[in-house]
Amino acid sequence: MVTFIPFKGYRPSLKGREDIGVRISPPYDVIDDVYLKELQSEKRNVTLLTLNPENGRYTGSRKELDSWISDGSLIKDEDSFYLYRQRFTIDSKTFIRTGIVGVLKTEPYENGNVIPHEETFSAVKQDRLNLLRDMETHLESIFGIFEGFSKELNERIEAVAEKLYTYTDKSGVEHVYFKISDKAVTGSITKELAKQSMLIADGHHRYETALNYSLENPGNEKKSYVLATLVPSNDPGLVIWPTHRLLSSAKISENDAVAEIGNSMELVAKGSFDDMMKELPGRQMGLIFRSGKCYVASYDDQSNPLWSLDTYVAQELVIKKVYGYEEEKVKVSYDAEIDSVMKKMGTGEYDLAIVFNDPSLKAIWDLSAIGKRMPKKTTYFFPKIWSGFVFYGMF
Repeated sequence: MVTFIPFKGYRPSLKGREDIGVRISPPYDVIDDVYLKELQSEKRNVTLLTLNPENGRYTGSRKELDSWISDGSLIKDEDSFYLYRQRFTIDSKTFIRTGIVGVLKTEPYENGNVIPHEETFSAVKQDRLNLLRDMETHLESIFGIFEGFSKELNERIEAVAEKLYTYTDKSGVEHVYFKISDKAVTGSITKELAKQSMLIADGHHRYETALNYSLENPGNEKKSYVLATLVPSNDPGLVIWPTHRLLSSAKISENDAVAEIGNSMELVAKGSFDDMMKELPGRQMGLIFRSGKCYVASYDDQSNPLWSLDTYVAQELVIKKVYGYEEEKVKVSYDAEIDSVMKKMGTGEYDLAIVFNDPSLKAIWDLSAIGKRMPKKTTYFFPKIWSGFVFYGMF
């Protein structure tokens, strides 16, 4: 049900002792200003293309890309898929996540083949659309989940995969990239995926932008595809974290906020952060206020499946109803790491942190299958799909 095909990828040609690490980066939306400066100190880092606009456009970045192709810094492969393997450790346990990289035919969500699970920000999509218009290249991959390949095909993929790059990032994640150009194997990959649907795990903005770009270019087959990394739903390295919320607002006092939240939700005070975290499983969320007071909270409403989703309950009953987010009187920040959340709360900048349990892939699939889209930044798939290993040129 999805069209996923090999492509002639442009990828780094490393010179001398050059390491792939100087060419690649995390995706554009998780790079802070300090890290960006470090990345862009390298002459051919992908962020010089993805995060280097001039008055909102990327004509200078296009010239940079063209120069990398002309001077041999990028080479063009034959039609290929790529295998992307990430090895990482969480709490002393090692995980390996493996994805297949190719190009995916864009189509409206209404067709039911490509399935979203989160809402998006329109301003971000406009910037990414300008990037596509000027670059005519997909520089970063969306991340999708599909049912999986047959055991036989997985074995054939492993047998023909040619290792290209290995890099370990600062957080200890090992990235290994392979090329798959065997025509019989690439044909089987396309054939097996043609019977399946695909859930967007990460990259909703990029997918929707790619779809809009294809609609701007009717009849141009190349421009109807988007670079995608697809991971099977049973992959043992498929780790999903929640994205916690941090709020600051001058609208309401802490005591009044607790009282108002308690009018809508079941609220139970806990003596400490550790006590709250122990009780969080089985509840929808934990609340940590500026004073240090902690609560666990939940809400039960069977009338709409979204009310079983913690981020939706937090959005409707806390962020909007109590803090007045729609009135733009509250600042909302997002963070997937609980240690970082606690560090930020310690600065006194935020009035409230809303902490969630880990989302389940089943819940994401179930809600998406009935057309329910979760609030923005509900999930954080760890680790991120890095950029710069391969580009999809549409020129």
